[in-house]
Parts: sequence; C-alpha cells; structure tokens
Amino acid sequence: MKILIADDSRVMRQIVVRTLRQAGFGDHDLVEAADGKEALDMATEQKPDLVISDWNMPHLTGIEVLRQLRAAGNNVKFGFVTSECTPEMKSAAEGAGAAFFIVKPFTAERFDEVFAPILG
Repeated sequence: MKILIADDSRVMRQIVVRTLRQAGFGDHDLVEAADGKEALDMATEQKPDLVISDWNMPHLTGIEVLRQLRAAGNNVKFGFVTSECTPEMKSAAEGAGAAFFIVKPFTAERFDEVFAPILG
C-alpha cells in the first residue's frame, strides 16, 4: 500500500515515518508532501491508499486538502496527526470524512491501534 505523509515539518514527517516503522508498517510505500498543495497534488496523481496529514500547513490546510479531495470524488482513507485538538476540529474532521485523528505526541502503540484496521 502507498501511504502519503503530509506535514510542512521535515522532522515531523521523519518522526511519522519512524513511528510507522516501529508500529510494523514500514514495508509500505511511504511518500511525503511538504505542504497542503503538494499533498493535494500527490493524493490526486499518485492515488495513495492512505493519507496521514498535519492540520496546519502552508498553501492548503489539512482539512482543506481533505475537503477538496472529497469534493472531487476521491475517497482515499485520510486522517490527521496534529498537535492541536479541539472538539470543533474533531467535528470538522469527522464531518469531512476523516478516518482518524491522532494528537501529538504519539506512540508506535497508538499508530498500531489506529492503522492496523486500515492497513491490515
């Protein structure tokens, strides 16, 4: 499976990749986007099986990326790994069709809990 990791922080993308590997999902094809526009383009063109997105990114926020994908009929599994967590954000994410919402800091156990049902 192809997993797109979208975060404007290179270090955070590396932490997500490392945590995916620690959780046992390192054998998937992991690709990275450095901002929301790149994430939207890559999700559209490369058709990943899963998108793990930050909420706040330049050009397009994570929720804007999700909404644009859904508006275009793209039903890729999409969720958030973010440092912010308000009830409004969770509600907006669920309303837009997000599959998960993980709050930083996170652990390999949390990734396993969330991604095992998605990635098998």
